[in-house]
Amino acid sequence: MKLTKMSHACVRLEKDGRTLVLDPGGFSEEDAALGADAVLVTHEHPDHFDEGRLRAALEHNPAAEIWTLRSVAEQISAAFPGRVHTVGHGDTFTAVGFDVQVHGELHAVIHPDIPRITNVGYLIDDGTVFHPGDALTVPDHRVETLMLPVMAPWNKISEVIDYVREVKPRRAYDIHDALLTDLARPIYDRQIGALGGTDHRRLTPGDSTDV
Repeated sequence: MKLTKMSHACVRLEKDGRTLVLDPGGFSEEDAALGADAVLVTHEHPDHFDEGRLRAALEHNPAAEIWTLRSVAEQISAAFPGRVHTVGHGDTFTAVGFDVQVHGELHAVIHPDIPRITNVGYLIDDGTVFHPGDALTVPDHRVETLMLPVMAPWNKISEVIDYVREVKPRRAYDIHDALLTDLARPIYDRQIGALGGTDHRRLTPGDSTDV
C-alpha cells in the first residue's frame, strides 16, 4: 500500500489502482481529495471536513463515495444520494477494496466548557494503517502504522508519547501538524522518537512511502 501525507490531517492511500483519502479538510491542499475513489472523514471540524473539497472529489469521480459519521453525513448526503454512508464505532465495511474498521466515539477534550462532538478513527486493512482523527483512541487490534496527531489544541506532547506507547505500532507518522512550527519540529522528533518506543517518522506534505 502506498501512503502519501498531505497537509495537516489528510492522508491518501493507494492500492491495486484505487485511492482512499482520509480527512481532506480546510488545512489540506485544495485538490487533496481529487482522484479519490473513496473518502473517509473522522469528524466535522473544518480542518478535517471541508464540504467544497468533498463536493469537488465526488463531482470529479461520479463513482466515488464517502464514509463518515452522522454529523458530517447530514451536511452532504442530500447532494449525493446513495453515495454517503453513515458509520459508527464497531462498524466494518469495505471501500473500493480497502477493509475498514471503525473505532472510537468522541473527540478529545479541548476544554471542559466546550461540549465534545463525535469522532471516529479508521483502521485500514487489518491494522496496516490507523487514523484516529482528533482523539487518542486505542483500537483493540494491532497497528502497523499509526497516523499520530502531534499538535492540537486538545493535546500535549506527554499525551502523544503515552499514546504511542499504548498503541505500540511498528511505526508512527506525524499528522495534525499544521500548527507545529519548523522551529519546534526537532523537539517533537527527538522526544517522541526517544520516548515513544517505536519508529517515529515524518513525511513532508506530498511525500509518499510504502506501508
